[in-house]
Amino acid sequence: MAPQVIHLRAETKPLERRCPLSPEGAKALLDAGFVVRVEESADRIYKTDEFKAAGAEIVPAGSWVKAPTTDIILGLKEMDADGTPLPHTYIHFQHAFKKQHGWATELSRFAKAGGLLYDLEFLTDERGVRVAAFGVAAGFAGTALALLSWAHQILRPGVPQGPVPIFDSATALTDHVRAQVEAATAENNNEPPRLIVIGALGRCGKGAITAAEAIGVSDILKWDLAETKKGGPFPEIAQSDVFINCVYLGAHKVPPFTTFESLSAPGRRLRVICDVSCDPNSDNNPIPVYSSYSSFQNPTIPASGPLDGPELRIIAIDHLPTMIAREASDEYAGLLLPSLLTLDRRDTEGVWQRAEKIYRDRVAELP
Repeated sequence: MAPQVIHLRAETKPLERRCPLSPEGAKALLDAGFVVRVEESADRIYKTDEFKAAGAEIVPAGSWVKAPTTDIILGLKEMDADGTPLPHTYIHFQHAFKKQHGWATELSRFAKAGGLLYDLEFLTDERGVRVAAFGVAAGFAGTALALLSWAHQILRPGVPQGPVPIFDSATALTDHVRAQVEAATAENNNEPPRLIVIGALGRCGKGAITAAEAIGVSDILKWDLAETKKGGPFPEIAQSDVFINCVYLGAHKVPPFTTFESLSAPGRRLRVICDVSCDPNSDNNPIPVYSSYSSFQNPTIPASGPLDGPELRIIAIDHLPTMIAREASDEYAGLLLPSLLTLDRRDTEGVWQRAEKIYRDRVAELP
């Protein structure tokens, strides 16, 4: 029986530098008998030479399209929505299983071509816990960017915030943001920003708090189930300067955390919302005051309706951890590797069987 080929494709999403497989992980797969092919990529945080040194075969970017359909195509983010058939077995984040905008069109590309999608978001253990997640890195990066946005509003009122700088490390990011927050605090009558983090006890929330503390912010409301079980909207959000939402969006609708009405109450301090969970197109979105994504090129967007009080900017970027791409990739790739090592047994291995069932169930619901 021929060894299983795992083909790591180059990402096409702008500014996406993360990778679900590290050079060390590639070597582990090779040692386990897999064939590992890695596409060239100038943007990937791991250099092509690192994979070459590990023993992987280097192939041109985009060559997965012509690979044998028995190869498994590994990536991170969804592929371009260009309508082309997808006949392989794929592993990546697709953002379609919760019936997000355009889900049926995108899933049909797999189903009609006989392909199979193992969505990274739905790789779980027998307890239903995700085997790998970017939660800590997402919370960390989102909080750093939110505080940078708060500082920008104080220091440059009315001036649009420009593209997000690229940093080589989490330390470089926090050093930069700390300097901006200190300058803004001085301009703000020496009043530092107050944060509220909802979902503070999860991985994302812990990353958010770690970033805030590294930047020098100590006035933090740390909320989780005990504080939110009464149901929103919560006036404490409007009374804070920055709101970080770290709550994973589930299948059931919850009362909104904040609304246009609650944000229009007199005395609002809130200037920045960072929705790390970031599902603006879902009917279950607990922050129904915006309806589109932002990007690293244009990191903030306004609310989708009129508001009284200070300017409010919203960060809704669905790949925040790429701001600290190496740390995020090292952690995620390490968590994912044990499951990748079982891909040659995916017909019986629980993590892959559960993910395939979710895919088949969603395909059965296609209109």
